[in-house]
Amino acid sequence: MNNIQLVNTLPNVFQNRMDIGSDIWQKDITFEKGKTYLLEANSGTGKSSLCSYIYGYRRDYQGQILFDGEDISQYTIAQWTSVRKKHISLLWQELRLFPELTALENVQIKNKLTGMQKKKQILEWFDILGITDKQDVKIGQMSLGQQQRVALIRSLCQPFDFLFVDEPISHLDDTNSEIMGRVMMAEAKKQGAGIVATSIGKHIELPYDQVFNL
Repeated sequence: MNNIQLVNTLPNVFQNRMDIGSDIWQKDITFEKGKTYLLEANSGTGKSSLCSYIYGYRRDYQGQILFDGEDISQYTIAQWTSVRKKHISLLWQELRLFPELTALENVQIKNKLTGMQKKKQILEWFDILGITDKQDVKIGQMSLGQQQRVALIRSLCQPFDFLFVDEPISHLDDTNSEIMGRVMMAEAKKQGAGIVATSIGKHIELPYDQVFNL
């Protein structure tokens, strides 16, 4: 997948609003593979909704979203399975980890489906991100900042053309945020992928090609 295009896209819940001053909604915007984008937003302006639309999790929007020129509203289950396995990885704002499983088990669930990363690489990321001692700890017993780092590792355990990260550092200090950014950029560069990050204030410091106000 080389590009994701939004054409006059707007959440249904916003259809009667007259005060939309967005760089994204009701515009013609294209995210290109290999480039890095930041979506800055206030709470309630639809950033998580946008991620859900692009991931095919929700369809309550007007306008079009196109993958390489193809309207995703017509995608079959098989097509969405392929997109989520090979082309788009998403680090959800709410993380969606399994609290009863350990940190490493949460990562391995995805990696076993894709066979993307060697265990050595996964353990190296745990070390770089400062959570080596949390590998065998259940997610439900970890802090939100630690969980965010686990969720990042999981998101990197697949091939992708675009990595979407929804408020990825909301519970991290500046040092750990910077480390997360380096890990993210290194893997995206390795795969030739694009990154789209969202923020409602504190944002991850990356070399952004373009910044949008949602």
